[in-house]
Amino acid sequence: MTIPLADKALVSRMVFTNPAHFLSFGFGSGLMPKAPGTWGTLAAIPLWYGLSFLTLPYYLIVTLALSIIGIGLCHYTAKKLGVHDHPGIVWDEICGYLVTMFAIPTAWHWALAGFILFRFFDILKPWPIKWLDKKVHGGFGIMVDDLLAGVFALGVLHLALLYFS
Repeated sequence: MTIPLADKALVSRMVFTNPAHFLSFGFGSGLMPKAPGTWGTLAAIPLWYGLSFLTLPYYLIVTLALSIIGIGLCHYTAKKLGVHDHPGIVWDEICGYLVTMFAIPTAWHWALAGFILFRFFDILKPWPIKWLDKKVHGGFGIMVDDLLAGVFALGVLHLALLYFS
């Protein structure tokens, strides 16, 4: 059964009663009526902060695991909603931000810079991000453009680290 998107109360109930949908919607942040991707990225910051205390190999393993799990989560929720890449599905933004922040110091200005850069690349979608967003479907398609936006943002952040450190 697909959920009618016009029924916001039903979508909200779906998110808060099914753990897979709750995660896909970024712990509920994807329910925000304006800019759900931005809210989803904001929801990623405390998760990143908690993970930042892991050693780099463990951070990478957890980020990779969350991204792989995200493929299934996003596919499942999109299928239930009957819409590919519904704006409220923000698990991809969460994982993209975690990619952005790999090996970045835990300071507020780096968290902010990562947030701005990730949102910039996620919204602008330079090649090949836009191409992937249009051509690749399913859970992998939902995830891959944000993961690549995270890689782009990560590259810029590491260049900034070299310059400012």
